[in-house]
Amino acid sequence: MMNKALRILIADEQHFHRMKVERVFNQLGYYRVAPVQHLEELLTLVEYGCEPFDLVVINASLAKGSLDLRGFFLDNPQVRHAMIFNDERAQNSVCTQQPIQTSTALLPDLMCIRHLMSRVDPLVSPRHDLVGHYQQKAG
Repeated sequence: MMNKALRILIADEQHFHRMKVERVFNQLGYYRVAPVQHLEELLTLVEYGCEPFDLVVINASLAKGSLDLRGFFLDNPQVRHAMIFNDERAQNSVCTQQPIQTSTALLPDLMCIRHLMSRVDPLVSPRHDLVGHYQQKAG
């Protein structure tokens, strides 16, 4: 059973990218998703939020070098987990146990997000999600 109360924030300049990533989360059963377009919006929501975000998924190009995203998320009590994608400096650390994961991918896909959520939401195993996904397609 997944935790449908998880708070997820998606940050990307491109509306289509935000929508695509949000649809993947919705497909996996997560609906508390907030999309933002600008870094300033993200910073405001994180800084002034009344409860922490369980996951922030952000396009590295959004910071444009003006903010060290890893440093910002690392010890931020308002962000439990972060995924920085489209990160040229990434070592594709999606498989690590760190609360901050990076990827060189231009956009996280279904498999990447499923794997990420198995770390963020301990109630879900990646295998369980996979079975549910294929049952949905068959039905």
